[in-house]
Amino acid sequence: MPYILVQVTDEGVTREQKARIIAGATDLMVEVLGKDPESTFVLIDEVKTDNWGHGGEMVTLRRQRERRGG
Repeated sequence: MPYILVQVTDEGVTREQKARIIAGATDLMVEVLGKDPESTFVLIDEVKTDNWGHGGEMVTLRRQRERRGG
């Protein structure tokens, strides 16, 4: 019974994109491990950019700096 956790920042992932992620992750478990899609669970966790860090910095601040071109 695979349980797949996909974490992304909450930056406008659409319902269609989420559906594709769920289908793709399930298909991968079927193809690679021979798992039953009916027993495969996929959870998409959208994390606020204030709660996600990269390179020692809050993603919110990194995005703001990138938008300013720096």
